[in-house]
Amino acid sequence: MTDLEQVRSFWSENPLWTGESDYAAGSKEFFEEHRNVYIHDCFAGEFDLRFLPPPRSNGQNMRVLDLGCGIGFWTAEFAMRGLSHVVAADLTPAALENTQKRLNTYGIDADLREENAERLSFPDASFDHVNCQGVIHHTPDTEQAVAEISRILKPGGTASISVYYRNPILKLWPYIRWIGYPLAAIGGGLKGRGRENIFLEKDVNEIVRLYDGDKNPLGKCYSRGEFAAMLEKHFDVKETYLHFFPARALPFKIPHCLHKWLDGHIGFMVYASVVKPCVE
Repeated sequence: MTDLEQVRSFWSENPLWTGESDYAAGSKEFFEEHRNVYIHDCFAGEFDLRFLPPPRSNGQNMRVLDLGCGIGFWTAEFAMRGLSHVVAADLTPAALENTQKRLNTYGIDADLREENAERLSFPDASFDHVNCQGVIHHTPDTEQAVAEISRILKPGGTASISVYYRNPILKLWPYIRWIGYPLAAIGGGLKGRGRENIFLEKDVNEIVRLYDGDKNPLGKCYSRGEFAAMLEKHFDVKETYLHFFPARALPFKIPHCLHKWLDGHIGFMVYASVVKPCVE
């Protein structure tokens, strides 16, 4: 069983994007490269507006939590898009340090907090919106993290949550994994963090774990139904959708139209837009 301290240790020593970038962690070039790859590779060139909190009457006073802020991509995007009350929280000081450097680089501000997603220190009903992208699949008790997101949201509050998705490629991998050998032979794989031979991995669960690094202790993936069932215990699920097709792992370029289709139909992450019921 993986415990939280193993997770904390890994992400402390291996902050997001380090080991993949050629630039110094915390530099402007590091953050600009990360944003470019995130939007143009992982999201096929478009920032989906469904990631943003829905408009509401309190407007600029909306309080938003970026839970599992990593190196500050979402925190910065929200701040640059006019949200002025953003709290960025992460399990590790290393993530918060990088997030602060990112904010300083672009002259924006947020409140930074060290937090455990399974045991948040915030009072009940503290936030209007929670953003939690690609985080809770790394914590041992994912369902408890979902319950905590619900607890700290105001009634009627919203959240955007995502986890790794057991997409058709992963479902079929035991039968089609032979394609990994020629892909690896001509240079396919993910740069850095010990992932260069990810296409040679036979075990689907290992592929999911390996995406964040060969020393990553925990990575889980879910079917759409499993994810929805976990969320429906606490929220009204308004929509689920797919994104995240990292084409940079392929040894050749693919047409943009194909990348866009793969991103929306075979993405490796499933996203949910949810609302906390006003009466529980």
